[in-house]
Amino acid sequence: MEALGAVLAGAAAGVLSGLGVGGGTLLLIYLTAFAGVPQDLAQGVNLLYFLPAAATALPAHLRGGYLHRPTVLPAVLAGFVCAAGGAWLATALEVELLHKCFGGFLLLTGLRELFSKPRA
Repeated sequence: MEALGAVLAGAAAGVLSGLGVGGGTLLLIYLTAFAGVPQDLAQGVNLLYFLPAAATALPAHLRGGYLHRPTVLPAVLAGFVCAAGGAWLATALEVELLHKCFGGFLLLTGLRELFSKPRA
């Protein structure tokens, strides 16, 4: 039964990643809340999951014209720098503080989505 939960969580995260909406968040929630994986280890799993998921989805988004090309290089460069800083910070923090930060992030994101007006 445990393997079925992992397969379902991976499948749902894969669909969300393919859509470009961050399936890794769902994967982190599953790993920490249901599979009992400590958050620091779950973040490492999420990083490994993201690479093939992004590489698989990127060609379809390129063909579909869903990339704003002038934004790609600055976003990728900023992503590299901030990912390095975030990884350093995540490994320096206690797991309980990571839980609180991640929970706060999810709460703020959910509230923003719930109360924001739809864009035209």
